Amino acid sequence: MFEAKVHPGLAVDPAAQERQWVARCRRGDEAALGFLIARHRNRLVRTATNLLRDRHEAEDVAQEAFLKAFREISKLREDKAFSGYLYRICVRLCMDRLRLKRAELVEFDKSEPHEGGNVENRVVIEKLLAQLPAELRTTLVLREMEQLSYEEVAEVMRVPIGTVRSRLHTARERFRKLWTEAVGE
Repeated sequence: MFEAKVHPGLAVDPAAQERQWVARCRRGDEAALGFLIARHRNRLVRTATNLLRDRHEAEDVAQEAFLKAFREISKLREDKAFSGYLYRICVRLCMDRLRLKRAELVEFDKSEPHEGGNVENRVVIEKLLAQLPAELRTTLVLREMEQLSYEEVAEVMRVPIGTVRSRLHTARERFRKLWTEAVGE
């Protein structure tokens, strides 16, 4: 497995370093490809899991997103972040899958390890997120769980920042109401 760390001859600034890895990847450097995968894989799978409600499907989507991103890396403008490009592809793939099975709610796997919080709260959060419409859930997951900036969420979802703010407000209100009904706090 490749480690996501600073390498000799590369910039120390993470954004500049990533641009250098992308440039190397464009030239066919397999180590650069491995570095970018290692750097983004866990967050990408976590994001897809939160959107799709299925860890195995999320891993498939993440792999598909990486393949598409690297196959079409020439389309990435040099002034744009690879992470935003990758998340945009991943979210689009997730939305496509959700459209195909809109009525189906996939149950959260309680044995799956998650970062932070106790398992019981995490299970409740996952079930409540599943009740939100896809656009609201995606906005909430990207902003609150993945901690992307408003600008990054807007770029990933290809909507104006005002739409992100509006959806986020609505998603928070709906989630808060669902939380109160579920746990009484």
